[in-house]
Amino acid sequence: MFTSANPKEDPQDFIDEMHKTLRVMRTIEAEGVELAAYRLKGVAYSWFEPWEDSREWGSSPTRWSEFVDVFVDHFLPAETKAACAVEFDNLKQGSKSVWEYHMEFARLSKYAILMLPTMEARVRRFMQGLSPLVINKAATTALNSDMNYGKMVEFSQATEDRKLKKRRER
Repeated sequence: MFTSANPKEDPQDFIDEMHKTLRVMRTIEAEGVELAAYRLKGVAYSWFEPWEDSREWGSSPTRWSEFVDVFVDHFLPAETKAACAVEFDNLKQGSKSVWEYHMEFARLSKYAILMLPTMEARVRRFMQGLSPLVINKAATTALNSDMNYGKMVEFSQATEDRKLKKRRER
C-alpha cells in the first residue's frame, strides 16, 4: 500500500513491489494500473483519481509504463532522486556493520543505476565504501572472477566478524 502521508514511504519501493506482484500474476499493462490504483490510499489515491479523470475520454487504458512515469514524477521529484544518488555516491560504511552498510547500499543503489552498469561495477563500488577493517581482504577477494555482489557482502561480513573477534580476544 502507498499513502504518501508517511515521509519514510518510498514511492520507488511501491512501484518495485507492484511490479513484482504483476510479474507473478503475469499481467503488467492495464490490469497493473488498476491493481496499483487499488493499493493507493489517502493522499496518493486523491492524486490518482483526478489524474485518471484528466485522461482523454475514450482513450485506451493507461499502460503500466505510463503510470509508473507519471507516478514517479509526482511522488519522487527529480531533486529527491538526485539527492539519493549523491547520498549513494558518498556512502561509506563508517561505524555501521557490513550488514547495515549493505542495506543502505541496496536502498540507495536503485537511484544510481547508471553508476552500476555491471556486477563488477557494483562489487567495486561496494568495496570502495567498506571500512579499513574489511577493505584489504575484500579488495583481494574481489579479484576473483566469479565474485558477485552477494558473495562480496557475505565475505565482507565474515571478514568483519573475524577481525572484531580477534580485537575482543586481545
